[in-house]
Amino acid sequence: MAREAKEGGRGGRDRENDDLIDKLVSINRVAKVVKGGRRFAFAALVVVGDQRGRVGYGSGKAREVPEAIRKATEQAKKSMIRVPMKEGRTLHHDVHGHFGAGKVVLRSADSGTGIIAGGPMRAVFESLGINDVVAKSIGTRNPHNMVKATFDALSRCASPRVVANRRGKKVSEILGRRDTAHANNTEAVNG
Repeated sequence: MAREAKEGGRGGRDRENDDLIDKLVSINRVAKVVKGGRRFAFAALVVVGDQRGRVGYGSGKAREVPEAIRKATEQAKKSMIRVPMKEGRTLHHDVHGHFGAGKVVLRSADSGTGIIAGGPMRAVFESLGINDVVAKSIGTRNPHNMVKATFDALSRCASPRVVANRRGKKVSEILGRRDTAHANNTEAVNG
């Protein structure tokens, strides 16, 4: 089990092991006031993904930074979810998510758009393997709430196959309606 460490942008830290990459989203020094003074510890927020549609997040707290990161990474690996992706690069549809005061809007994007998102959300999308997405965070700037709101939105994503099964229809009926409606609108505008 070889570990390869490399530095990421914006204070993020990437590590690859077992085909998973983990990104350090935030690290915070916290204090506990006791009789003799203060005891300091570190709280870490980590996002783990395989860049092929699976992603998870975790938080850990310890007296030393590496131990906090290790705990957060272990928790993130246990909480991984699978997200359906369109053409392996973007979301199938636009989706909203919220957690506490954090609200996020995730929109699918055309090829070549890139990841247009703020810091904590960018780490989630890079770990997930999404290359084209437009995301906006509304409300809190707290990294924990932003990541949890992003995961709430991602858990609401559904592929056309899942939607067709739920409705008892064929995938072509689900996708075909949009194409024929678009063609009818185009004819009405041009004709």
